Amino acid sequence: MRMPRKSSLAALVALLAACAPASWVPAQEGTVHLPPGFRINTFASGLGAPRFMAVSPSGDLFVSIPSRGQVVALPDRDGDGKADRVVVYTDGLNRPHGLAFFRGFLYVAETGAVVRFPYRPGDLTGGKPEVVVPDLPPGGGHWTRTIAFGPDGKMYVSVGSSCNVCEERDPRRAGILQFNPDGTGGRIFARGIRNAVGITFHPRTGELWATNNGRDWLGDDFPPDTFLVVKDGAHYGWPHCNGSRVPDPDFSRPDFCKTTALPTVEIQAHSATLGLTFYTGNMFPAEYHGDLFVGLHGSWNRSVPTGYKVIRIPMQGGRPGAPQDFATGWLQGDRAWGRPVDVITGKDGALYVSDDRAGLIHRISYSNR
Repeated sequence: MRMPRKSSLAALVALLAACAPASWVPAQEGTVHLPPGFRINTFASGLGAPRFMAVSPSGDLFVSIPSRGQVVALPDRDGDGKADRVVVYTDGLNRPHGLAFFRGFLYVAETGAVVRFPYRPGDLTGGKPEVVVPDLPPGGGHWTRTIAFGPDGKMYVSVGSSCNVCEERDPRRAGILQFNPDGTGGRIFARGIRNAVGITFHPRTGELWATNNGRDWLGDDFPPDTFLVVKDGAHYGWPHCNGSRVPDPDFSRPDFCKTTALPTVEIQAHSATLGLTFYTGNMFPAEYHGDLFVGLHGSWNRSVPTGYKVIRIPMQGGRPGAPQDFATGWLQGDRAWGRPVDVITGKDGALYVSDDRAGLIHRISYSNR
């Protein structure tokens, strides 16, 4: 076979780059834009594709790296706003994603199981894991599993759908499961949630909040990505309904859609809402306290890219206001140099953002000086 001439090959590469979605074409690292008084720095780098985070009882930041099968610890013992080193807490796991510290254990949600490690304050390396839930639905189109503990002492695990839109054979998919901390008592807590990558509990109301990614291939602007206040026994529509009870064109169940639970907040379709945190620190100004911060991973199938930022949802009396941009700049034109994943409030009151494209953990701090 004849190889193309260099000029033809270069032209082909340029054409492919021009047509590729933002999530496929890396740009040079740029500037992240923040409100006045806020600043951002690199807390840790060289992490490959870091995903979800948890803060240990000792204040150390832990992060999952599913592509490496690792959970790493990022201690900042000198308090300079940068990780002292990267310590592999454990490896050899099967795409670990969600992390949670609870009653003397670090829980890790792999794609097909939940395991836990005994944890003592200050630990940076884990021992032998104990399998708590051995049989989560593994893999699929949405393979991530995220974990959180509620004020009721129960363990909650989100399991995404296996597909874009379909009738699932396993009823545990596209929902949130509930277990006792030792893995017993498993049941389906809520259904019809296509892909709740992020789950967290409101620190005051105790409500379970989840991000949810809408289905693909219904255009640039539909269906919306949503935030849900997840209720026990509720059905949130997927795959039969989208957004606020809009029947899906691949199904015909308008009467069923009338019975489903409504989303709490809707935002731009294909934003890819992932991690979320209620700000519980004291570093930020008072008007930010209790607000919801969310990482938008960014679109991969939209004609004009969207997302690639961190948004803030102001909370008043436990109820959300209109979403607003908080940290932007990862997307430059139609190219993205970073993709925010998870956000978490650190022990120091800063906001930490994992970035699985740049391989970084960003630290957002505030000073009025």
